Formats: sequence, structure tokens, C-alpha cells
Amino acid sequence: MPDDKSLSEVHSTVSIPESRGFLRRLFAFAGPAYLVSVGYMDPGNWATDIAAGSRYGYALIWVLLMSNLMAVLLQSLSARLGLVSGRDLAQACRDQYPLAVNAALWVLCEVAIAACDLAEVLGSAIGLQLLFGLPLMYGVLVTALDTFLILFLHQAGIRKMEAFILVLVATIGACFLLEIFLSRPDLPGIARGFLPSLPDRDALYYAIGILGATVMPHNLYLHSALVQSRSVVKTAEGIHQSLKYNTIDSVVALNIAFFINAAILVMSAAVFFRSGHTEIASIQEAHKLLAPLVGSGVAPVLFAVALICAGQSSTITGTLAGQIVMEGFVNIRLRPWLRRLLTRAMAIVPTVAPGLVSCSSFATAVASAESEPGASVRGRSCFARPKSSTLAWPRLVTKMFAGLRSRWTMPLACAAASASAIGTATSSRSLGANRPRSRNTASSDLPSISSIAMNGVPGDSGCSGPSECSSPGWTSPIS
Repeated sequence: MPDDKSLSEVHSTVSIPESRGFLRRLFAFAGPAYLVSVGYMDPGNWATDIAAGSRYGYALIWVLLMSNLMAVLLQSLSARLGLVSGRDLAQACRDQYPLAVNAALWVLCEVAIAACDLAEVLGSAIGLQLLFGLPLMYGVLVTALDTFLILFLHQAGIRKMEAFILVLVATIGACFLLEIFLSRPDLPGIARGFLPSLPDRDALYYAIGILGATVMPHNLYLHSALVQSRSVVKTAEGIHQSLKYNTIDSVVALNIAFFINAAILVMSAAVFFRSGHTEIASIQEAHKLLAPLVGSGVAPVLFAVALICAGQSSTITGTLAGQIVMEGFVNIRLRPWLRRLLTRAMAIVPTVAPGLVSCSSFATAVASAESEPGASVRGRSCFARPKSSTLAWPRLVTKMFAGLRSRWTMPLACAAASASAIGTATSSRSLGANRPRSRNTASSDLPSISSIAMNGVPGDSGCSGPSECSSPGWTSPIS
């Protein structure tokens, strides 16, 4: 059926040259794996890589390598499914399973994509905060604008989207090449890191964290759909050739993702582990220490730029994956703008709504502002500008978002706050129960983007965390 094609708006839109030239045909097939690869270098990976590097040096690089090999295998199988059967993974499940099972799988996939997208949205917001001093809540709202970017790129064609993602990936790679050059890592130590070993008992938890952050299940659905954007001749020879070129594409793209993840861990080991800072617990802390430890003001700027590129590229592919599972499992086909808006809202609303509700009461804040301007500062701590940032804070952006604190946002926030807050708190408690505790400090827990959401960003309200901000006026940016 014409309307049953995966990603029908870009299905079979890329022609394959008839020429037998290897490079020309490889270039025509290259692209889908690069869109998939950004899911393996999203901000969720940064926290685990930084923590593992600062705690154990180069010892856990082998975990990244094993994770990458697993990813190459799974993504290659996913691409084969799409090329040979002409169905993406979600459609193949719909063909084989009853309606109830497909509906349950669809819901689980949407929840998983929203959870991954949550980390990516927060990662982009943190990058904007580190680079421009943009308050975290505003940064989250700014990331919603990528919905329009996706619409524009889709209308321009899948090749334009692939080129845009490739530019972002190249930017991330270039930033970390410079970071490694500035940090001057120990090359023999890096080589020893490829030998499987666990320095202590807690290293197992770090290894599991790296594995869990690297393997992204929704990328399997995405890859099986994206490979169908190529107009492949449906003959035995044509399919065989497409499988060969797509395997090469997957190996190259995912090894670039491995290099970037390894570069993050190597940079962390060379800068933090070598200097004795073995308890780096957040992306903000790593960014703050880069300049004094590396001895260059360029390092934190490169770090923030790479974080923004990683967050934005992975949110784009996450939105595409949401479209694929919706159409594949339950055959719900919406208008492109509505479909992407719904997918983006699944990540934005749970991120913003609890923070809006926790910023005291908007009515109280507005009333205080009208009577005494300085009295509303604490009530709006989640919108406060950090004390320091890499670049100057543009006042124009403040004016653009001034209306977001008005009274009409309160009903929208309350509508989504209860379920999202309970879910976030429950997942945080379950994660905390399984993590090892350091004998000296709690900061040795495996860091994650969700910990930023629960505990806030140090410096937003003049204190370093909830333990020092026990007064009723302190509020987490997202809690």
C-alpha cells in the first residue's frame, strides 16, 4: 500500500547511480547510519563517560569498544531487515503480533524515546547555559524550536537532513580532537585501557552505566526505516549490493561515535583523574574545572559547543524515531507538524512542568513583583541567570521569554506536573537503590542528566545543592 511505506515522505527519494564506481555508490548509500550514530553520543553518554574517566582513568575504554561492537551488530541487522523486507522493525512487529501486543509495544517505545529525549533536551539546555548563561528552564524551551528545524529539513529532503547531522557530528569530533590535544593524554595508558579489567567492585556499575547509555533501542526502529529512503533495485544483486554498502556505512558511522565517546572518557581521565579530581559528578562541574586544569580558556568553550551539537542532533533523530514507531505499530498517520509537535511535547512537558510548578506559585511571584520587585527573585529561581558563563548573556533572549512567567502557564504546568513528578521521583529512587555509595562522599554516584533535574544546578540560587538550600525559598530547576 502506498500509504503504508515507512517514512513515506522520504521513501525511495534518493536515487542510486547506475555507475559501477565504488565511491559514488558508497556516497549515495551513506547517510542513514550517521543519523543513527548521534544516538550513541547523546548527552546521556557524557555523564557516564566523564564519571568513568575521572574515577578510573583509561581503564574502562574496553567497555566502550564492546558496546560499539554490539551496536554495529544490532544496527546492521536492523538495516538488513529494512532493505530485504521493505518493512521497518515496527511494521514487522505489527505484521506478526496481535493488536494488543502492538499497542503495548508502541506505548513502551514512546516512553523509552521520551526518556531518552528528556536527557537530550536537558543536555542541550545545559550546553546553552554553560556557553551563554541562558537559564536552564529557558534553554529547555529553546530546544522546542528544533521541531521547526526538522520540518524545514524534511521538506528540503532527507539528504539535506543527513548533511546537517553530519556537520553536527563533525563539529563534535573536531571539538574533542582539540580537547585531546589540549589535555595531552597518556598514549600507553590509553592502549592499556583496551585490555578488559575492572579496577574494583564499583567499576562494574560504571561499566553497566556506559553500556546502558550507549545502546539505544529506538535506533533500531530508526535505522530500519531510514535505509528505505534509498531507491534500491529489488533484485538479488541489487539487494546484495545495498547490504554491502549499508554495512560499510554502519561500521564507519558507529566507529565515529565510538571515537567521540572514547574521546570524552580520555579527556576526563587526562584532565581530572591525573589531577586527583576523581569524584566529578556533573557536566557543569567538569566544565568549570576544564579551564584551570587544562590551562586554556578554549577548552570549556569547545566542551559547551560539542554538548549543544550532541543534544540537538540526537533530539532530531529521536523525533523521527517517534514518528516511525507511531506509524509502524498502530498505523497512526498525522500531519507532519502535529506529529513532531506531539513527540517533542512528550519530552518538553515533563521537563518544564514540574519546574514551573515548583517555582513557588506564579501568582505569588507576580504579585510580589508588582509590590516589591526584589521579593520575587527566590520564587523564580529556576529562571535565574547563573553567576558565570562562558559567553555574555544576550538581553534580547531575556525579553523574548519574559512572557513565559505569566499566569496563563500555571494551568498548563499543573496538568502535567503530577504524573511526571511522580515518575521522575520513582525512577530516581530506583536508580539510587542500585548504585554503590562512596565511603567519603555521595558524589561518587554515577551521574546522570536526571540527577540535574532532581537536585538542580549548583549556582542557580547561590548554593551548591539541596543540602545547603533547605530554606523554603530554594527550588530545584526541575523538580
